[in-house]
Amino acid sequence: MDTKLEVVVIPVADVDRAKAFYKALGWREDADFPAGDDFRVVQMTPPGSPCSVIFGTGVSDAAPGSAQGLHLVVSDVEAARAELVERGAEVGEVFHDAGGVFHRAGTDNRVPGPDPERRSYASFASFSDPDGNGWILQEITERLPGR
Repeated sequence: MDTKLEVVVIPVADVDRAKAFYKALGWREDADFPAGDDFRVVQMTPPGSPCSVIFGTGVSDAAPGSAQGLHLVVSDVEAARAELVERGAEVGEVFHDAGGVFHRAGTDNRVPGPDPERRSYASFASFSDPDGNGWILQEITERLPGR
């Protein structure tokens, strides 16, 4: 049986600010359903993604900005970074991990620039939404076998 990730809930403090931020990035607004003063759900989808994010009022008990390590896969991390910066996001410089495998939590092992061999899965850039939810751009040019 196929099991597909459909939605990730991200906690935000200001629904309209979050909606404006993601729309400015070029994300598609799939839904905005208010149901009184204590419940509202907004669903947004990154370009080309089969998975969406949901945020709103009464949607999550998590602290705003507590979602970290959310990955967006791109074919060219430098071009994706440039486009997001052009759209108003504060995206850090492209980096790779000192160990050469996958980035670690935090910034201690980040080496400036893309992976020297431009290996798939090894180059990154990061940004946060206005609440501090943390996103990682990960460059994947060739999938591992079975993917």
